[in-house]
Amino acid sequence: MRLPVILIVIGVMNAAGCAANPFRKPSSTGPTSLEPPPGVAAPAHTLPSPALNLQPSFVDSDPRQLEAGLTRSRQETQLMQEEITALREQLASTSSQLAVARSVAGPPAAASGVVQAAPGVMTPAAMQAAMARLALPDADVRADGSVVRVEIPADRLFEGDTANLLPGGAAILTLVSTEVERVYPGHFLGIEGHTDTEPLHNASWGSPHQLSAARASAVFDFFIDRTSLKQSQLFLVAHGPNHPVVSNATAAGRARNRRIEFVIYPEAAGAGGGPVADPPAAP
Repeated sequence: MRLPVILIVIGVMNAAGCAANPFRKPSSTGPTSLEPPPGVAAPAHTLPSPALNLQPSFVDSDPRQLEAGLTRSRQETQLMQEEITALREQLASTSSQLAVARSVAGPPAAASGVVQAAPGVMTPAAMQAAMARLALPDADVRADGSVVRVEIPADRLFEGDTANLLPGGAAILTLVSTEVERVYPGHFLGIEGHTDTEPLHNASWGSPHQLSAARASAVFDFFIDRTSLKQSQLFLVAHGPNHPVVSNATAAGRARNRRIEFVIYPEAAGAGGGPVADPPAAP
């Protein structure tokens, strides 16, 4: 009876796969190797990942060296900006000088020779050359593009805030008309009235524009009645305080801005015996 019992126990242990089965033969299978056979590449997921250096290169740098480099970079940038500004200013100055040179030189020369102005019209260069012959010691004479301006202080021509000519003002206007006709005979002449920005003390005029218009008209009437200038070559412009030559912040500046300007144009009225031309547009 004992032998069948032993056989039954052994059968049960084999069926259960018990690792402690004394009757089980040891397995000859060793640990599994992940190395591929010779000539076969290993799978990508089995290869070791390279070590990544995620730290920036300047982590180990000296902070003082970094600060010195940043300072040098800022200084170089500032120097470049200053050079650019200087170049821009030089370019603007050169452009301005070129424009002035062109206005003085007049039209460019053509292939067949120098371009001549139209009959009865003086070139800007000729206008400026003739300007030096004007004998007007009490006036400010200057070139303005293609025209010549003769500036007379209004305080030397008129009484206060009026359009009444002073005796000395009549003498000045007589001299102006004589010199203009001598140097620029028959040319268009604009009479421009200017005032400052101060309120008027004379109730006869409602605005500075009205005063400047009245003064220009008084000069126009004087030229027509008492000089050789022709009505066909004269025209009037009333600017009021709109075109000051200097600031009105001082008494001297306001006195300078109160003025009559005579604008001599390069065109002659009725040149060549033809019909009288329209006066040129005021610059």
